[in-house]
Amino acid sequence: MTEAIAVLIGLGALLVSAIGGWPLTAAVLRWAARSRDAGTDPSPAQPEDDGEPTTAPAVPASKESPATSAAASSPADAATQPAGSATTTPDPERAVLRGGTWIGILERLAVTGTLALGYPEGVAFVIAVKGLGRYPELREHPGLSERFVIGTLASLAWAAALGAAARALVV
Repeated sequence: MTEAIAVLIGLGALLVSAIGGWPLTAAVLRWAARSRDAGTDPSPAQPEDDGEPTTAPAVPASKESPATSAAASSPADAATQPAGSATTTPDPERAVLRGGTWIGILERLAVTGTLALGYPEGVAFVIAVKGLGRYPELREHPGLSERFVIGTLASLAWAAALGAAARALVV
């Protein structure tokens, strides 16, 4: 197989991994939220990639500074936030992790790339970085950890399948 075809296969796998993982992960999270052991009704908000929607967890009033509370209640801020999040305080257990879409895309690119290149040990680095990066937020909101794990596993499974398929086609 020529190098050009191998590169195209690798790039195609990366593209499908990055773009296709979001709908898959969102569907898995919706399905998990409806399971009997979920304990709550599914949230009407659409999750961002790997179960990490984009609004920040609510800050308790006692920890909020006057500048923070004034900024959070400004009309300009309310116009840029998703419907329902500007005027109500979200449940901390259903709070969402910021940056989930970009983290998920980068996670899938890294996993697919390392597997396609024949370096499966790279997956351990991706998992470690993501876990350590999210640890402070998950520690504050333990109810998010289930969504984090489910979303991460769905995202990683998709990326690993595409990385392994690309490797098999190239080798």
